[in-house]
Amino acid sequence: MLLERTNLVNALLRERLKATTEEELLAAVRTLLAQDGEARAAIQQRINHGTDSGYNHFDIDLLETNRIFHINQLKSICIDYRLRFLDSHLLKSHVPEEAISRIKKLETEHNTVLKGFKIMAPSKQFYLENYDDPLLFAPIGNDYYYLIHKWGNDLSPYRKLLVRPFRNAGSLLLLLATISMLFALLIADNPFNKVEKDLFVLLAFLFIFKSLCGVALYYCFWRGKNFNIAIWNNEYYNK
Repeated sequence: MLLERTNLVNALLRERLKATTEEELLAAVRTLLAQDGEARAAIQQRINHGTDSGYNHFDIDLLETNRIFHINQLKSICIDYRLRFLDSHLLKSHVPEEAISRIKKLETEHNTVLKGFKIMAPSKQFYLENYDDPLLFAPIGNDYYYLIHKWGNDLSPYRKLLVRPFRNAGSLLLLLATISMLFALLIADNPFNKVEKDLFVLLAFLFIFKSLCGVALYYCFWRGKNFNIAIWNNEYYNK
């Protein structure tokens, strides 16, 4: 007579019955899930409401060096891509569960409670305040930050180029001057033009450049816009 093949699931169930009843097992699982839920809710609370903290108690031996960034590096990327680096409580969307799990894991490994979370993202991802009235970071200390989690889509490969004119005043003036010169050269070939070409190009350039500067200045005041270098860590939309 051939012996039946062993069903590992049934073997595991028999082994479990030696240690605990189903009622005891379910009670233990309920307690575990309740504790996990409370821990995750506490993390979400710290993210949503924010806490003033310039550092966290990390175990330096457990940190991954490719996740450590200085504030100057974060600032440079924000300026290049017109992003903001702000407190997590200003974030419009919910932080994904993967990020919560990552925070919980880090807190367990480092035996600490993380706080002072920061988010690097485009302005539209934040609730920005009126001055008149997804990367998740935690501070390490001394202007260093630890990257906890990244979610969402990557930035467009053209974003850096498209926002380059708004990096600072010099970048915008260079763009306006380039556009003005191109327009001046285009209209200089007008057959009805009786003025010396070089003089006409200069006069046309100055007129177009002044007009574009006026339009740009009006737009900035009207829409409350500012340069990348001024907004990267600013929680107001019109300052």
